Amino acid sequence: MPKKTAKKKTTPRKKTAVKKVAAKKSPVKKKVAAKKAPAKKKAAARKAPLKKKVAAKKAPAKKKLAAKKAPAKKSRAAKKAPTKRAAKRAPVTATVVTPPAPKRQRTTLRITDTTLRDAHQSLWATRMRTSDILPILDTIDNTGYYSLEVWGGATFDVCLRFLRENPWERLRQIKKICKKTPLQMLLRGQNILGYRHYPDDLLDRFVALACTNGVDIFRIFDALNDNRNLEQAIAAVKKHGGHAQGTLSYTISPVHTVKEYVRVAKEQVQMGIDSLVIKDMAGILTPMMAERLVSALFKEISVPIQLHSHMTSGMATATYVEGVRAGAGAIDCAISVMSGFSSQPPVETMLSIFDETPYHANLDRDALRVICKHFTEVAPKRMLSHHPLNIIDPEILIHHIPGGMISNLRSQLEQQDALDRLPEVLEELPRARADLGYPPLVTPTSQIVGVQAVMNVLAGDRYTMVPQETKNYVKGLYGRSPAPINPAVKKKILGKEKSMTGRPAAGMEPMLPQATREVDASLIQAEEDIISYCLFPEPALEFFKWRNMVPEDRPSIPADLERRKQDSDTPAPAPIQPAKPFLSQADYKELNGLIDKVHNLQLNEITIRRNDLAFSLKAEGMTSGTVPVAVATETAPAAAAEAAPEPAEATPEPEAAAPAVADGPTINAPLNGTFYRSPGPGKDKFANAGDKVKTGDPVCIVEAMKLFNQIKAPTDCTIRAFLLNHGDPVKKGQPMVSIEE
Repeated sequence: MPKKTAKKKTTPRKKTAVKKVAAKKSPVKKKVAAKKAPAKKKAAARKAPLKKKVAAKKAPAKKKLAAKKAPAKKSRAAKKAPTKRAAKRAPVTATVVTPPAPKRQRTTLRITDTTLRDAHQSLWATRMRTSDILPILDTIDNTGYYSLEVWGGATFDVCLRFLRENPWERLRQIKKICKKTPLQMLLRGQNILGYRHYPDDLLDRFVALACTNGVDIFRIFDALNDNRNLEQAIAAVKKHGGHAQGTLSYTISPVHTVKEYVRVAKEQVQMGIDSLVIKDMAGILTPMMAERLVSALFKEISVPIQLHSHMTSGMATATYVEGVRAGAGAIDCAISVMSGFSSQPPVETMLSIFDETPYHANLDRDALRVICKHFTEVAPKRMLSHHPLNIIDPEILIHHIPGGMISNLRSQLEQQDALDRLPEVLEELPRARADLGYPPLVTPTSQIVGVQAVMNVLAGDRYTMVPQETKNYVKGLYGRSPAPINPAVKKKILGKEKSMTGRPAAGMEPMLPQATREVDASLIQAEEDIISYCLFPEPALEFFKWRNMVPEDRPSIPADLERRKQDSDTPAPAPIQPAKPFLSQADYKELNGLIDKVHNLQLNEITIRRNDLAFSLKAEGMTSGTVPVAVATETAPAAAAEAAPEPAEATPEPEAAAPAVADGPTINAPLNGTFYRSPGPGKDKFANAGDKVKTGDPVCIVEAMKLFNQIKAPTDCTIRAFLLNHGDPVKKGQPMVSIEE
């Protein structure tokens, strides 16, 4: 023991680190040693920072010299102890005074605002209007966001179909105001913005016009993570000068592993993407999985990583924190009033969380308050009546339905008068997804799987009613399913047809030349209109015709009718303008000659249709009345009579009235929707009156929930008559085709 003690006394003169420990353990000995220290110890004190203070206090003559060599913080400590008495307290002072931490270096965190696209698509079924957006745009542009997601997804379709707006014009108006912040859109790869694959020529021209009209960043995804469906989209974006952001459509299944996601991401990097986003559509990415997945990607790829999630399960805020700490440099948020539920996390909350971390997003909080106030005032006019009460949906962890799809499902079931069957649909959906090979539930596969689940529930017999889009998916026209499709289901849907291999769009013929020839030139105002027509033929034509009307003659837009229905206990009235003249004075003069022709041709009745009204002439005399086309069917005679100025004389248009006299079998509508006799504008009709058809032959289409459902002959029969006109609305159970078996 004595020998070990001797070593301890001599060693501190050479090893500073050991001295510090000894000083802390025995302060009393340290003081004594300091008093007995020889003059030479002062030189050693310069090498030992802790004892230098003590030496300086014991030797006033050399205190200034020692202070000059000591760090600034030690110098301050020395000035506080100028006396011998204070010097004795030096060990205590040394343990209390600690140098302040150096200024923290903060990492920039980029935030994309989704309020103007995904937020209202998730919460309001995409019903936000351009007039809701423009007044607050300047404030949003000056907030400091990395980018603004303003276009793509369902906004394009809804603008045409429900809002009667030109989606291209919305983009142009937004770009005109937003000069500082890049604009971003969601592009569905080879699906562009629709629910099927489109030819490469249309995809390239769409991207070119989107760039021209204001899109800077293209978030490009494929619902199946089949990179073959992203090749041409990425190439087109790079060709036309845009930022190409690749996407991993996140889901949970036996085949979706971290290793598989990394493989998909590396392929996209090789294709030339500028950044990558993990797109968690359903909000099912857990914080721990986010850390593992981002960490794995961070090691394997060199492009920036972004996180996109929804608050449906309540995990997204924690997921963002773990993902950013693992290496993600950007996140998607929405303004608080447009966040939560099935939308994104609130930007205000995320700012506060990251304020206490090394990550910093320099956003203007005063601007955020102004934006929040604006949308708080807009929300009551746009929020859906069936907005859920529970802000968290724990069932999402079972059915994996993404945010935007949930609000759409409720809306679509309500259109089918079957909202009460939503629980059954949510139970059926995971089964249908497993049957179809576990596709991620993101548009268009979310729509395909979701609607198929609805069909299975409403029909009562699974896969007896199959939309054309489901058939195309099973056939391979959307790409490769993540896992093999259930063989029994595949056989039931395809029959003897074979599925395809290879890139789905590779063999498609160019579309633009044919579309340019077949569309009515009088309806086209710009090249963008042709693109709109190619993507959504029927909704686009309806919008073009509505746009060409004199403003005061335009019927109410569908979204307004929806709102009236929500705000009233009774169904909203059809879009009728009874105060306006049906025909001009010149039209009435020409009717005189038409009446003679009706008489000479021995016609019982002739109907003139204009917009949403019909005008009927009868051979035995003229009986006029205006009736709304939307209710001129067998199912709503009371509404038709109520709408007519002269109820006793009003006559529905003849084809729609035919079911009243049909005494034979009929083919009835399986769903509420729109009746079509051909697969699209300019296409041949499936069948005509007098045709003989075989069991399973398509005779018409009912478009419901954005998908086209071919209605097939139930048996070998002859078509006697079609009871509805192309484009007429139809109710579930309503006779559509009269047949003779």
